[in-house]
Amino acid sequence: MKKPKVIISGGGTGGHIFPAISIANAIREKYSDAEILFVGAENKMEMEKVPAAGYNIKGLPVAGLDRKNLLKNISVLFKFVKSMYLANKIIKSFNPDIAIGVGGYASGPTLKAASRRGVPTLLQEQNSFAGVTNKLLAKKAAKICVAYEGMEQFFEKDKIVLTGNPVRQDLVCLEDKRQEAYSYFSLNPQKKTILVVGGSGGARTINESIIAALPELSENKDIQIIWQSGKYYYSSSKNSLEKYSDAPVKLTEFISRMDLAYAAADIIISRAGAGSISEFCLLGKPVVLVPSPNVAEDHQRKNAMALINKGAAIMVEDKDAVRDLIPTTIEAISNNELLDKLSINIKKLALPDSAKMILKEIENIITK
Repeated sequence: MKKPKVIISGGGTGGHIFPAISIANAIREKYSDAEILFVGAENKMEMEKVPAAGYNIKGLPVAGLDRKNLLKNISVLFKFVKSMYLANKIIKSFNPDIAIGVGGYASGPTLKAASRRGVPTLLQEQNSFAGVTNKLLAKKAAKICVAYEGMEQFFEKDKIVLTGNPVRQDLVCLEDKRQEAYSYFSLNPQKKTILVVGGSGGARTINESIIAALPELSENKDIQIIWQSGKYYYSSSKNSLEKYSDAPVKLTEFISRMDLAYAAADIIISRAGAGSISEFCLLGKPVVLVPSPNVAEDHQRKNAMALINKGAAIMVEDKDAVRDLIPTTIEAISNNELLDKLSINIKKLALPDSAKMILKEIENIITK
């Protein structure tokens, strides 16, 4: 195959961006001369993360619908029209062999413009419940790469390929990093470790649950916690933690060495984003999921249930988390038999070669 020209579009959260970068890395690894261009939404995370990974990106002014304040959608409509115009210009000048959508606002105009100009498209749907944008784009897509079984309810069966979600490549072989992780986070190797993550921005309910449990945690001598609060909640979390200097808690705004955090963890508390779940499956780590109620179509709860139904995770509802999350997690981490069972079951759901499988589909589409 000649050097491929590929557009990858989408973003908004780490759950969309990390798979997109993993796909680009897989293409670049096999085709060193490949031309890859990202298209994202202005002022979103991808505008920073994609260049940091070594790729060019163009931004569109696209924004999501405001379901609470309908008048604001007038400006959203104008932004969409402008984004369609700009996406059309990008497709025309770059002239890609294929356009890939990973979900997020920018993928709508970009893949729509690509389809209109006869450029084949591929979708990567991370969640167990398809988003509105991907459902609309699916009609013209050549292939749809999914991470969960049973996606025929949303897409044409013939177009679906079960590939899983590509994850960050530094997350393999973590057992060798356990001692390094204890040292990096100044942890006690004799204690069990709970890792608390709430996504790139943080999760209010999860943070509130830790704060509510600080009196209990400061008296517990058997566990320790790595707590990523997220940038929005760091100062309030820090103020709360200062009142409990005995609490075995390492608070950080953002964990740059996620590989070491995972290596140290005996159990993880997390939202139920598709990208995070794919990482937990690959790592075989026991997890307590707190699905966010603030996402479209309640898809995080559906992601979590896909694991719960296979005995591969524990779930605490967002509304119950302040009361139940830490007691549930402490009970689980104290039960080695349960930890082993969760670890074995979640590992069964892993699809480790997702990026390479998606690359194969990309090659098939381009060579046709």
